This record gives sequence, C-alpha cells and structure tokens, in this order.
Amino acid sequence: MNPKHIALISSELGISGKQAENTMALLSEGSTVPFISRYRKEVTGSLDEVQIGRIEDLQKRYKEVDERREFIIKTITEQEKMTPELQAKLEETWSLAELEDIYLPYKPKRKTRATVAIEKGLEPLAHLLFEQQDGDVAAAAEFLNEQVGSAEEALKGARDIIAEWINENAEGRDKLRKLFTNTAKLTSRVVEGKEAEGDKYKDYFEFSEDLREMPSHRVLAILRAEHEGILFSSIAPEEEEAMAILQKQFVTGKGPAAEQVSKAAADAYKRLLRPSLENEFRAAAKEKADAEAIEVFAENLRQLLLAAPLGPKGVIAIDPGYRTGCKVVALDNQGNMLAHDVIFPLEKNYKRDDAEALLKKWAEKYHTEAIAVGNGTAGRETEEFVKKIDFGRKINVFMVNESGASVYSASEVAREEFPDHDVTVRGAVSIGRRLIDPLAELVKIDPKSIGVGQYQHDVNQSSLKQSLDRVVVSCVNNVGVNLNTASKHLLAYVSGLGPSLAENIVKYRKENGAFKDRLQLKKVHRLGDKAFEQCAGFLRIENGDNPLDNSAVHPERYELVEAMAKKQNCTVSDLMSKEDLRKKIVPKEYVSEEVGLLTLEDILKELAKPSRDPRDEISIFEYADGIHSIEDLKPGMVLPGVVTNITAFGAFVDVGVKQDGLVHISHLSNKFISNPNEAVKLNQKVQVTVLEVDVPRKRISLSMKTNEKPATGGNQPNQRRDHQPRKDKAPAKEAPLNDFQAKLAALKSKFN
Repeated sequence: MNPKHIALISSELGISGKQAENTMALLSEGSTVPFISRYRKEVTGSLDEVQIGRIEDLQKRYKEVDERREFIIKTITEQEKMTPELQAKLEETWSLAELEDIYLPYKPKRKTRATVAIEKGLEPLAHLLFEQQDGDVAAAAEFLNEQVGSAEEALKGARDIIAEWINENAEGRDKLRKLFTNTAKLTSRVVEGKEAEGDKYKDYFEFSEDLREMPSHRVLAILRAEHEGILFSSIAPEEEEAMAILQKQFVTGKGPAAEQVSKAAADAYKRLLRPSLENEFRAAAKEKADAEAIEVFAENLRQLLLAAPLGPKGVIAIDPGYRTGCKVVALDNQGNMLAHDVIFPLEKNYKRDDAEALLKKWAEKYHTEAIAVGNGTAGRETEEFVKKIDFGRKINVFMVNESGASVYSASEVAREEFPDHDVTVRGAVSIGRRLIDPLAELVKIDPKSIGVGQYQHDVNQSSLKQSLDRVVVSCVNNVGVNLNTASKHLLAYVSGLGPSLAENIVKYRKENGAFKDRLQLKKVHRLGDKAFEQCAGFLRIENGDNPLDNSAVHPERYELVEAMAKKQNCTVSDLMSKEDLRKKIVPKEYVSEEVGLLTLEDILKELAKPSRDPRDEISIFEYADGIHSIEDLKPGMVLPGVVTNITAFGAFVDVGVKQDGLVHISHLSNKFISNPNEAVKLNQKVQVTVLEVDVPRKRISLSMKTNEKPATGGNQPNQRRDHQPRKDKAPAKEAPLNDFQAKLAALKSKFN
C-alpha cells in the first residue's frame, strides 16, 4: 500500500491516516462498501458509505497517476534526458495535467511546423532570436539554403520553433491554466440557419457566462446543442490577458529579435496553447457537469428505490389504456400472478359494467387489499372509475409511477419470468409489484430507464453506471433481503454475491426448500467463506431456527449475543422481545479488541427492532377533482401534487394532467436554497400554485412558495459581454547590427 496515497486521501477527505489506511486495506481484501460501513466501524472510525466510496475512487485515481508517471519516467530515461531535478519534479506531481505539461517537451512528436523548421536547419536561429540581443535578426540571412529561400522564410521557421518551445513550457502553461480557471467564459452562438430547428436552445443563441460559475445543466445543454449542430461554443479568457502573461514571461528584451519572439508568443497562444487548454477545460467542464448531473440522478434513484412499500399484500394492478383497454392482473402477497385479463372501464356501455364486475369478483376471490393504477395515459380516469366501485369493504387505490415499466416488460428478465405472456401483461405485473415493494421490482430495470435524472444520455455512461449501481447496492443492503423469497435479480445486489452466486442461491432454494438458517448458505455452490462474511448480515430468514437470522446482527457476533442472554439467564428470543432484559446489558462489559462500543450499540438497536425496514410507511394520495388535462389548469389554482423528478434547476410535480409541471428552484421555498433536495424529496406529496400554463408547448410553471401570485412577465434575456478586438502593437524599429558572427558560428556548430 502506497504511503503517499494514504497521505493524499486522508488530506483530501479530512480523515486520519489510520482511517484511510485501514479502509484501503479492507477494500483490497475484497470487502464491499456496505459491509465495511455496517460491520467494520471500529476499523474505519465509523466512516459512512459515501466516504468509503470516495476512498475507493481516489485510490483508483492515484494508481492511474502512478502508472502514467512510471511510463513518462521510462520514456524520458530511454531518451537519456532524465535529470535528478526532472525526476524529483515528476515524483512530486499528483496531477495528470501537470504530469503531461512536464512530459510535453519530451513527448515523441508527429510532424509539426517546428519539426519541419528544425529539419531545415533553423534551430540555431531560433535559439539566437530567443536570446533577444540586438542584431540577431540579421542572422537569418546566414541560414538560406535549398530549403530556405529568403530571410523572412528563415525567420518564420524560427518563430515556429519558438512557438513550440513556448507551448511546451510548463511554467507558462501553468500560468495560463490559472487564468482559464479564474476568468474563462463559455460563449455560444447559433449556427446560421439553425434558429428554427434549435428553438428550444434559444436562450443560448447569444450567450456568455463565467465557466466556473455555470451550473451543470447549462453546460450540458450547450454541449448537447453543439453536438446536434445548433450552436458553436468556445471557452477562453480575454485574449489580451493571456497574451500579456506570455509577453511578460518570454519577451525579455527590446528590438527586432524581441519582436520576433512576441510574434511567436502570439502564434503559440492562438495556434497551440488556446486550443489545447480549451480542450482541457471543455473536458473538465463536461466532467464536472457530468458529476453533478450523476449526483442528482443518483440521489433521485436512491429516493425512488427507498420509496414506501405497501408490503406483502394481495394487489390488483391496472395498466390503463383507452382504445386497447386496461390490462389488469391479480397478484398474491409475494407478487406472483394469479390471473390476468383486459377490461374497458372507460367505454360508456356494457363493457364498463363488465369491468366493475370483474374487479369485484377478483377482489373477493384473491383477497385483494389494494389496487395499483399506472399513472400513464388514462390513469386518472381509470383511478376515478375504480374509486367509485363498492367492494363491500375498504380497498385502497394507489397511483403508481410506471416509468420504465415498458422497458421491463420487453426485457430478458421479464421474458424469463413470464415466457407465456405478452408485454402488456408483464407491464401490469410490474406496476403491481412496484406497489408491494418498489425496491425489489425496480432493481430489474436499468436505472437509466427509470426516468428520474437529467441529461442521462449526455453524461459519461461508465461513470453513470458505476454511480447508479453503487446506489442500488447501498439501498438493497440498507433495507435487507428476504433470503427465501428474493429474486435472483435482487440477490445479485447483496454485498459479496453478484449474478452467479445469486442464481446458485435460487437454484439451491428450489432443490432443497427454504433456508432454515444462515449457515446453510455455505452449502450453496461456490459460496465461500469470504462471500458468506460479506453477505450474511444483509440476508434475512423469517421464522428460521435462529431468531438472529431475521436481524442485521452478523453471524460473527452470535456468540456475543448468546453471552449477553446467558448473563441475563434468558434465551436470545427473550432478549429480543423484552426491553427490561436489554436495559440490564452494560455494553462496556463486552468491549474487546475486535468489538467496540459502536458495534455493540448497533447490536442492541437491532435486538430492539430486528429486521426493521428503514423505509417510510405508505400513504394514500388523491389528485384534485375535476383536473384531468392541461387545459383544465388556470393560473392561481392551488393543487395537490407528487414530486416525480428532481434536477439541479428545480423539481417536476405531477398534478394529475399527464404532463408534469416544473417548480423552478427559485419557487421551491420562501427562503433561499441552493439545492432542490433541501426542499423536496422524490414521491413527496406537495401543494403547488399554478403560475403559468403554455398549452401549445405543454409547459406548466408551478410554485411551492406560500402566498404565491401567478407570474405576469417572461424570462429575462441573457446578457453577454462583447469581446473587443485586440489592437495590434506597432512594429518596433530595427536596431543597427552588432558583431555576432562568433556567437552564430558557435550555435551552428552545436546543431550541425
């Protein structure tokens, strides 16, 4: 383990070196983030999943830096250009950008204007001019040959060489990088003739903003529009400021030679440095915007996965539709399909009566306790129809977000589960199962298809997948999984398992019946001691041989709990059911080298509420009566709604009209907030005021502020700062020639 990595990570995250080192050791041993966070608190100093995940990411990043550094050192050494000073500089650098700057002069080059000039024998002239002495320009006449026909051609070639030196100067690049960091603007303009096609990007047709201040959604919008051919964009600071930095560093004299260096510096910036740094900052801006967008997506996904479950109850699920009718299925309390059919409750004839009769029959036959209605097309009308049915007892009706249900129904997972049924039946089953247990059902769908992010197709797909997978793993292990009922898709996300072991568990379950205790897991094919250690605490067995198997207490601590029970002269079951017995336990008496107070406190909490579900209890929500379409909305209306998506710029709310409205971040709260998650959560029930309704564009503007009044004005136009053209300096007067023949001869001798 690299001590430098430990020091860097502890410094960046503000944790002790011991915390960083211990966590890195656990990760290298194959321990998972959920396991480390839950069961190794003494070792890590109680680091949470986010911190452990950051350690994992930083460790990977520094390994990449080490690998690149090793390659660069090897390359420069093979060129026989390595010096102790250069070696030390490379060893001290932990930024890939800085490493590349140092390496640039030694990097094998393709043919450039500078290499062509060097081949023509103009490098001595470039060195001569770079010294900026009086009379050096006259030396150009000494470099005429078959390839160089005039003094001006010789000077041009020398400037090309100097421009490349300036471009490869690490100090100069560092100064310009700081200028870009502090003052660069992202500027965009519309491509001529694309105004109509790119109307949705019109805010960016003439746009300029400080890059470091731009929110992620604006950066991604501009980059998307550029990719679609709607906009041109550029990233740069004021050119005069950049040129002043180069002039100050490289133009050290006066006269004709200094003027040549000045021209070379201008060429270096415009032709080499600016494009290079613009690409670097464009990539960095994209990476930063990606990270912010992925963070929003990940938080939305976490909230959606941890949505309140109905629990194991019989459900009738309806996938609404007009022309083709509503697909309806009956599910038992484990989500198994009992029956399916198609009903037409929205037709005003006998079919409506048939639909009511079928639902009543199924509710009685299958002991239905709730009805799930998809929130897509015809959802509101179907919900109202069902609510008017007299079932003879209370059956709650829930609107269920069906985003991604069609993706599931056409997936390999759905075909495997229901090979004899079409996509319509599978979609209805998914809606019902989402009500029973959102987490167990949504893990079957690619997280990108659930529809709770922004710009998910524009961001780095590898980073997005890694982040979303980490969220799913975190949620699954946070809730815990029933070992005897969980699908292989859910089991695959349990710490230490994965698809292969999950499938082996399901196969063992089919062949041997339900698991009686956690130790049986060791009989599953290829599930070894390490996998058992990682997964056991997150798997639950209801009504098993050991009551602790239905808790988050890890098997490695069973003996400890049994010792507690023995001291109280009771059984483990007694200890779990009787608070007065648990109160007699003195945690300090059980502290050892392996078990500290943090773990003991977790154990006692778990004994008090074994297998507790961290998710909220489900609640019923009802839309406003008489509001079914966007045409029904009027400014000033106050309506109930459900938060369906959260972005960096606000939250989308479903008020029951098939088109979600936007609550801009400035209207989420009466007080200032910088993050929408400070004010709302996904699936939260809220009250909103309608501000504006644009029926042709299907846009609804909402507010959650109290005492809000409908808006009367439009958006403010974007303002930009026009860049003034640079005034070129007047050419300096040539100085009289000096005697430099000896210096020139020495340079020619050196480079021949």
